[in-house]
Amino acid sequence: DTCTMGEMRIALAAGVPGRRLVLHGNNKSDAEIELAIEQGFAKIVVDEPNEPERIARIAKKLGKRARVMLRVTSGIHAGGHEFVSTAHEDQKFGVALLPAGADAGKLDVLDDLADVTPAGSNAKLGEHPETDAAGNDAAQSVGHHAERKLQYDVRYPYDLSHEKVSDGDRKLAEAMTLVADGPALAVLKDIYRRQDVLELVGIHSHIGSNIHDADAFIQAAKRMMLLRKTFYATDAYTLPEVDLGGGYSVAYTDGEDSMDIDVELGRLADAVATVNRALGMPAPVISFEPGRWTVAPTGVTLYRVGTVKPVQLSGDAKDRDGNPVTERVYVSVDGGMSDNIRPALYGADYTARLANRAGSAETKLCRVVGMHCESGDIVVNEVRLPADIKRGDILAVPVTGAYGRTMASNYNQALIPAVVGVGETGAHVMIRRQTI
Repeated sequence: DTCTMGEMRIALAAGVPGRRLVLHGNNKSDAEIELAIEQGFAKIVVDEPNEPERIARIAKKLGKRARVMLRVTSGIHAGGHEFVSTAHEDQKFGVALLPAGADAGKLDVLDDLADVTPAGSNAKLGEHPETDAAGNDAAQSVGHHAERKLQYDVRYPYDLSHEKVSDGDRKLAEAMTLVADGPALAVLKDIYRRQDVLELVGIHSHIGSNIHDADAFIQAAKRMMLLRKTFYATDAYTLPEVDLGGGYSVAYTDGEDSMDIDVELGRLADAVATVNRALGMPAPVISFEPGRWTVAPTGVTLYRVGTVKPVQLSGDAKDRDGNPVTERVYVSVDGGMSDNIRPALYGADYTARLANRAGSAETKLCRVVGMHCESGDIVVNEVRLPADIKRGDILAVPVTGAYGRTMASNYNQALIPAVVGVGETGAHVMIRRQTI
């Protein structure tokens, strides 16, 4: 997954073939799009309504066909912090599923889809003719398009020859009509009509980061499947893939749990299967993006302790558990927000351990802080460390493999530390430390 020219160039230089790369981003340059097409990227994820025209123009110039996917804003609010919630309306990513001001409550029918699988009286909703009588691909069969469009029209997702239509089907028709009037479907149609240079491979949803269970993912997935059904109903094309993004939580501290991937993604897969059966659609290829969940636990940041400063607190000070405290020890280290901005940016929580020796002393309430000119330059907000911690000790902060060094900066002209890989064959410098 790449979103800048730098990431694209580094991945390609590292030998990753274009067919394994994806270009994301809300503000792609023409140069980035051109490189992605030249290198045969697996997908370019469209993020705004004018982007298909730009991609098509560049693809035509290159004499190539670009594989594209549309990022859809589902309206589901999830994630531990506003800055990592990415699917609600008032943020920069994606194209909205519904028209502005639409009654999203009409989508509640999706929660009952398991109970509205079409019966014989309205079986057209449940049918999905993959091939016509001659065995040709129905989605590409122009001769039968008009008939299919009537039978699968968004406002009539049932057999028009029957007078009785169930309440469930009426509600589903209303929900599909709402989606049909939304910006996302309009962009899908724009991409599809450019199929001479654009191959529409699916839709993409990303709802946020550090989410602990599958509930919000399931709600977003249902909406994506409804969009997929609606696009089939109006254009007789079955989107082959739905990317449901990532954002699975990891345990940064002792009191947290990582998402149980086996259980929660199992729930999500079951929900996707159920809703597609109810919609009469074949299940798509489902993609996930478990980057943080995979990489974060593999990283540990080592800091050298400098100043150790006990600070007396007022009588109303409390720790995170609500217990009164009279003193906090500020432990300053040779890093901070320049190598891990997440605590300052998101209020992210971490823990720390004394790494260079066994600490036998009793522990004290500490706050690990960085060396920068900011009072918000906090590495670990609250942790109990040995009372005899001193200058020169080494602190280890675990679970920094994701969104640590990749978000590092030279704030205050601090130098970014090295990255060392440790494995069965020993320790190897992967990225050298910066020097002046």
